[in-house]
Amino acid sequence: MASGLNAASASRLFHFHQSRISVLPLRRSLSAMTTPQGSSDSSSTKTERVVIKGRVQGVWYRNWTIENATQLGLKGWVRNRKDGSVEALFSGSVGAVQEMEQRCRRGPPDAVVTGLQVFPSDDDPGTQFQRKPTI
Repeated sequence: MASGLNAASASRLFHFHQSRISVLPLRRSLSAMTTPQGSSDSSSTKTERVVIKGRVQGVWYRNWTIENATQLGLKGWVRNRKDGSVEALFSGSVGAVQEMEQRCRRGPPDAVVTGLQVFPSDDDPGTQFQRKPTI
């Protein structure tokens, strides 16, 4: 019985450490994005406008986008469009923007994404990630 308890404890400990390890590289990359050296290299920053189509309104897509974009250290905005789509502007490191694009292809659990259009953008992303009014 003692060995079973040790195995269970070891399993919990492994899962705890495994989840901590997956967070640490993200924290390192976020801190690297805020260093003066990283910010002076404009080629390391990417800004794109994304239009997500499908069942993406009324399924918590905007709040999900805000949470994910903030987690990735992105600046920009998200809004509903009157045509039923969701539009967002993502700006940050190339890797973080690409990761957010991939996450948008899946969306939150109740969303059904049928299309994703990506456009390069020179728009000002602002200083944080925020929700904008519907257009």
